[in-house]
Amino acid sequence: MTINRREFHQLLLLASASLGLSSTLAIAADKAPVAGGTLNWLYYPDPSALIAINTSSGTGQAIGPKVNEGLLTFDYDLNPKPLLATEWSISDDGRRYQFKLRQGVKWHDDKDFTADDVAFSILRLKEAHPRGRITYQNVTAVETPDPHTAVIVLSAPAPFLLTALGSSESPIVPKHVYETFKPEVQPKLAQVIGTGPFILKEWVPGSHLIFDRNPNYWDAPKPYLDRVVLHVILDPAARAAALETGEIDIGANPVPLADIERLKSNPNLVIDTTTYAYAGPQQQLFFNLENEIVNNKSVRKAVAHAINLQALVDIALYGYGQVSPSPISVALSKFNDPSIKPHAFDPKQAEKLLDESGYPRKANGARFKVRIAYNPFLTPAYADFIKSSLAAVGIEGEILRLDLATYLKTVYTDRAFDLTVESLSNTFDPSLGVQRAYWSKNFKIGLPFSNASHYANAEVDRLLEAAAVEPDEAKRRDLFFKFQAIIHEELPAIDLVAAGSQIVASRKVRNFAPGAEGINNSFGDVWLDASA
Repeated sequence: MTINRREFHQLLLLASASLGLSSTLAIAADKAPVAGGTLNWLYYPDPSALIAINTSSGTGQAIGPKVNEGLLTFDYDLNPKPLLATEWSISDDGRRYQFKLRQGVKWHDDKDFTADDVAFSILRLKEAHPRGRITYQNVTAVETPDPHTAVIVLSAPAPFLLTALGSSESPIVPKHVYETFKPEVQPKLAQVIGTGPFILKEWVPGSHLIFDRNPNYWDAPKPYLDRVVLHVILDPAARAAALETGEIDIGANPVPLADIERLKSNPNLVIDTTTYAYAGPQQQLFFNLENEIVNNKSVRKAVAHAINLQALVDIALYGYGQVSPSPISVALSKFNDPSIKPHAFDPKQAEKLLDESGYPRKANGARFKVRIAYNPFLTPAYADFIKSSLAAVGIEGEILRLDLATYLKTVYTDRAFDLTVESLSNTFDPSLGVQRAYWSKNFKIGLPFSNASHYANAEVDRLLEAAAVEPDEAKRRDLFFKFQAIIHEELPAIDLVAAGSQIVASRKVRNFAPGAEGINNSFGDVWLDASA
């Protein structure tokens, strides 16, 4: 069974309207949660970082929210909802964000949660988190007028700040624990303390993590589960077998895409293909503009005409994705310019441009050779498809198949590539997820997931910098539209697709992704339906 959670909720609302019911009643009618049970959660790779206070790793984003919460959570459309903060207000000049904090909240060691913890966490994120250095760069202070009020003070507006305050991006950590070790250090097991619905009890690297129900959780009767067990399973075949036999209850992107169709036929499983807005998925083909050949815009346009983006989705992604031809993902509809279309798939035009650029086919049929790298977290099918597409117009491709550490060094330190297929998520806002890839000031040797092309355009810099501090959403949208038009024309990168994601879950698992963060939520709402 395949279901898109947004479509499910829309159908539920339509049904409730036809019956004259409120949406709340309709959702409640879906069944009341039942307490108890253990959720077996599939995960890979083996996590090295658990709390996203000083890392943007996927492991911290997925695991951390079960223990450490943010100030806010978000519905499917990224509208903020209370979590550790119950109320918030923004000054007219956009430079003061005041938060009223939830009272009566305890850390897992029974200490009181206060505004001092919020102030410490925001400043620690600014200092040590890879994106936090940008998100909170304008923060000059965090005032704490009383234990239940925190005021973030900025030197300039940061229109993305509210959306950054989710658990997976900006976890609030206990000051009394984290101030005892350096910002770059990840906490030990005994130091993994939060306000969240689950308490980390055991961590065996390479094997499992065990989270037990927090009996003193502030949002009683949540959590409904007694225990969550994270199982580290590295082999894709073993992951598929564990889901099919019921040994595992849920996993995100757990199997090769070729296996999804088989799993769909299993009546005990649900396949959730929703694109969750907090992730802002986007995959790109970056050109190394230090290479004389691809520094020629006509060559880059030829490459764009050689790649059929819809075929890339259909073949490399088995249809699980969307063509996304602008640097701002189609998943971020608030800022994506829908008028930007893919460069037409036209191999004849590609050949013409290459001939005119001074690169005719040689006796062997090839024009020149390029090194094609790809982020190893992506399926190799991306690079294989692009190599095949380029070969059709006379460009010979050598695929660099590298582990992550070698990939990062090759692309971002050694610069020993000509094209690379990347997966630079837009995140939930272009100033955080997109600017890093095209802002000239973000080119720095050795800085991962940055300006891989070494692209520099003064007008693009101006537009990005203006958008990052523009509080008026309509004006900000206009700035981003102008930026997208320039990038689409100059092509420092070819924006490819927004790859779909798949959550595979047992039919008995309810409410596993109740908002924009998808499976990177706290699991506080999850319950097991024994009748399913």
